[in-house]
Amino acid sequence: MAHQVPLTIIARIKPDHMSQLRQLLERMSQAVGSNAIIPFARFRQVHFARFVILEESRDLNNQIIPSSLAFSTELDAPLDAYFNDLVDIAGNGLDELYSHCVGYPDPSRRDRQSRLAYLHAHQVKVQAFYVNTVNRTVLQIHQEAKLRDELETFIDQQQAKQAWAGWNGIKVRQAIQAFIKEERSLHWALAPVVPPSLGWRLGEAIHFTTGLLLILVLGLAFLPFSPIYAAILRRKERQDAQQTDLRLSAKERDELAIREDHVVQNQFSAVGLIKPGLFRLTTVRVLLWLVNFTARHVFNHGNLAGVPLLNLDGVDTIHFARWIVIDEGRRVLFMSNYDGSLESYMNDFINKVAWGLNAVFSNGVGYPKTRWLVLDGAKDEQSFKAFLRQRQMVTQVWYTAYPQLTAVNLSNNAELRAGLSQPLNASETDAWLRRL
Repeated sequence: MAHQVPLTIIARIKPDHMSQLRQLLERMSQAVGSNAIIPFARFRQVHFARFVILEESRDLNNQIIPSSLAFSTELDAPLDAYFNDLVDIAGNGLDELYSHCVGYPDPSRRDRQSRLAYLHAHQVKVQAFYVNTVNRTVLQIHQEAKLRDELETFIDQQQAKQAWAGWNGIKVRQAIQAFIKEERSLHWALAPVVPPSLGWRLGEAIHFTTGLLLILVLGLAFLPFSPIYAAILRRKERQDAQQTDLRLSAKERDELAIREDHVVQNQFSAVGLIKPGLFRLTTVRVLLWLVNFTARHVFNHGNLAGVPLLNLDGVDTIHFARWIVIDEGRRVLFMSNYDGSLESYMNDFINKVAWGLNAVFSNGVGYPKTRWLVLDGAKDEQSFKAFLRQRQMVTQVWYTAYPQLTAVNLSNNAELRAGLSQPLNASETDAWLRRL
């Protein structure tokens, strides 16, 4: 098994190369899995990948932020193997893409090492990374989808013959297990998923323990200063300007819509300015650290912000998400891969975890006004949706390794496979059969 890691590479675009780069990305998007530039389907580690142009803009001091090309991917570790695959499989494609970016080696100096060096030099640290279910690899996802298809075909055949008439659930499950034993291509399904290495699990345990201690120590140290922080926060919230222009032009709406809702999954890319001052920048960095810590150790089983003990239902439609502070702390870049439409995606967050949205995104310019960091804000539904839409960017190229599978499908398929080798009583067996 391998855990999942994010990769983000951001490179400035040469001012006079924007038109050629757009045309190249458009060609890639026509056959994204098999395109000649970066044939994503050949990279067996990759879950999702995208290219996004970050358009030239201005910061709060009216200083120009140059346009850049952002490349992001979610993949199964190790990351070094993916870097090597990129330059070995798509070296010429990287040349064609990044020749439009500042600092890429001239043709006379291009070789394997110079390509690797450029990618590493432009790799950007991800402040927070959410994975729906840690350690579920691309290979496992494809295998378990195949298992479901094979089992559904087998069950349909048996039911057509009324072969199982009068059988209880336990006997039906035994027949299914016998079928898998006879089907050589499915023998792997009778074995449980291989857990991560002991070294990785120990590393995660150490990271969780030290992180928890750090939160406790710093939290206690911060406690005497919390009234001061709260007073400054509330004063700044009162001073925040209310967003008034909630409209997108028809052209902007069309450009965004044409890239959405083509498969059961969807993508979202957005960038926004952080409110001025060290107070807001520090707040957003601390909050993103906490988001990353809880996503890594707590919300890593397909239910973001869900707390069963408190009867809090989380969001189960997100495959991956990331937050990155860019442009020397002036902006935050957010990217996610999710199921369904953007409208349902936004509704999920508003209805279930509006407080979480407020905590992070309220530090962005133009966010609906909040109280005490977590109240109001996203509850102003139309203003919140307009805020997201106005900061959303066109994703020029987007790849998914399993376009017809939702996050719930992945979980259900994994449970189906696990139930083949686990001991189950009668009620558990009936619940397992209902997954088919």
